[in-house]
This record gives sequence, C-alpha cells and structure tokens, in this order.
Amino acid sequence: MPKSRSTNSKRKPPEPSESHDEIEQWMARVMPELQPIVKYIDEAIREAMPEATYAIKWKKAYYGLPDKGWVIELVAYDVSVNVVFLGGADFDSPPPLGEGDKSRYVKVKSLEEAETKEMKSWIEQAATVDGWK
Repeated sequence: MPKSRSTNSKRKPPEPSESHDEIEQWMARVMPELQPIVKYIDEAIREAMPEATYAIKWKKAYYGLPDKGWVIELVAYDVSVNVVFLGGADFDSPPPLGEGDKSRYVKVKSLEEAETKEMKSWIEQAATVDGWK
C-alpha cells in the first residue's frame, strides 16, 4: 500500500505578509541559472493573484490567498525549481507529480517549461481551490 504523505499537516503554516520583500530576497539567493525561472513564475503568480500574501519558511517561497490558505510553494534546488500546488489534486488537469495528499507539483528546469500554457492554467486554478491552512 502506498504511503500517504502529509508533509504539511504537522507543521505550522508560515505567517503571511502583504510585502513581497522576503520573496525578492529569496529570489536573489537562488542559483543564478534558476533566477529567470523563479522570477517568471513569481510574476505569473502575482498577475493571477493580485491579492496574494507572501512568506518564506524552510527556504521555500509561499503564495497564499486570505480565503484559500497557502496555494503555491516554490522550492529552488540546484538544477530545478519545484512548483508545488498545495491544492493541485483538485485541478481539472493536475500536475503530474505527487500522490497521497492534495498537493501536486512540477519540476521546472528551463524558462521554456515555466512559460507553458499548462503552468499558466495551474497557477490560475491554484487561486480557485483550497490550499494549506
């Protein structure tokens, strides 16, 4: 039987901020090769969710909405950026990775992968489903 992940269930959610400053500082510390990817995804999220709140916790960027909770998590590794949709299992066409809980994610290794129609759709759908509260 597959093990059910509940990574966020025992952790306290980050404290939201309306200021984007922490996200800017986080992006500046990301590997230089990945900075265009995180900047593009950040801009797409802020465009789709102008009322978003922000936080940095566990070296991850969080994007949330007051009535939905935290809906997107960005994690930058050495060669990719994981875009985690915390309510992604409820999307019409969910991202391909993740199982067992509500979150689904995609690994983005190039700016071209970040610029896809699927990514835009997932970001837009993230604003419509409940995330991590």
